[in-house]
Amino acid sequence: MLDTSREPLPATDAPAEEPRGCLFALSQPPLMIFLGVIGCLLLIAAVHDLFVL
Repeated sequence: MLDTSREPLPATDAPAEEPRGCLFALSQPPLMIFLGVIGCLLLIAAVHDLFVL
């Protein structure tokens, strides 16, 4: 239901927090280490499949 009260809203001194997107997530070191390890494993597997019997 629509709030029609005339009471003043509480004032907040803190600025509104900006939303964090995908670039913020990719800047985190643990995530980049994890993605690097997975990427290296995929690269090793691909090279193995191409060049080794």
